[in-house]
Amino acid sequence: MKNEKGFTLIEMLIVLLVISILLLITIPNITKHNDNINNKGCEAFVKMVQSQVQAYEIEHKAYPQTVNDLISKGYLNPKEDKCPNGKDITITNGVVAVKDGSS
Repeated sequence: MKNEKGFTLIEMLIVLLVISILLLITIPNITKHNDNINNKGCEAFVKMVQSQVQAYEIEHKAYPQTVNDLISKGYLNPKEDKCPNGKDITITNGVVAVKDGSS
């Protein structure tokens, strides 16, 4: 028999076991950080929309009633009607807030 060098089946299974354990440890952490990132993105989006509300008020001497008013006048892109985490936003008396109870 020739002396062939290579990995045995046991060695390969041990490597796959270690990789699987590492993945099981890291995947929950990644999803937790993803939610945190989306929430921070929502906070930044609300601030950006608030600045657009102020610009709208300066030009039109009135606050917009809805986000659609900002979109129709060109202050926001049509795709920018929700936070990155999917929550809706509302405008009440010129104040932008995240709507409670939406997912």
